[in-house]
Amino acid sequence: MQNPLNNPLNKQGKYKLPKRFLRLASIDLDLLKACGIQGIILDLDNTLVSEDDCYLSPGGEDWIKLAQLKGFKFVILSNGKRRYRVKYWSHRLNMPAINPARKPFPFAFYKAKGHMQLKSKQIVVIGDSFHTDVLGAWISGHFCIQVASLPHPPLWWEKILGRWVQTPYPDRDDLWSFDASEYK
Repeated sequence: MQNPLNNPLNKQGKYKLPKRFLRLASIDLDLLKACGIQGIILDLDNTLVSEDDCYLSPGGEDWIKLAQLKGFKFVILSNGKRRYRVKYWSHRLNMPAINPARKPFPFAFYKAKGHMQLKSKQIVVIGDSFHTDVLGAWISGHFCIQVASLPHPPLWWEKILGRWVQTPYPDRDDLWSFDASEYK
């Protein structure tokens, strides 16, 4: 993954948005602001919390709170089938959520954009999957940053295509545990 601070300017002297980071909390909020980003469409499963509810992205919640203090608008887009999880995280993070999002189809991305009342070039989509988050961002005309996928039991298609659509999480030692009993 690239470090945007090594070469944050493009040939025209404008800041450029990196396409990949290993961790959500590694994304530089000041760089997002410098690139004109004001809104973030955030994936939930395996980006912020693992699909099996075992792990949280290290520093992810603190990064979101700091981003909200800096004035970023958020919307969660989730394809997750367990709606109570999406509702729980929407409430916990104090941000609206759209579920089921049916990513990569653009309709939920457009709905999130409308909710934030921003232009596409002012929004970045952050997620772990190329075939849902990155592709959906591209179809709907948004910037996108792909993060490494939190460890989770692979679905049947991930066993076949996983290495092409997701970046594995680099180090299990720094993962934060999550107690799913909080859902109750």
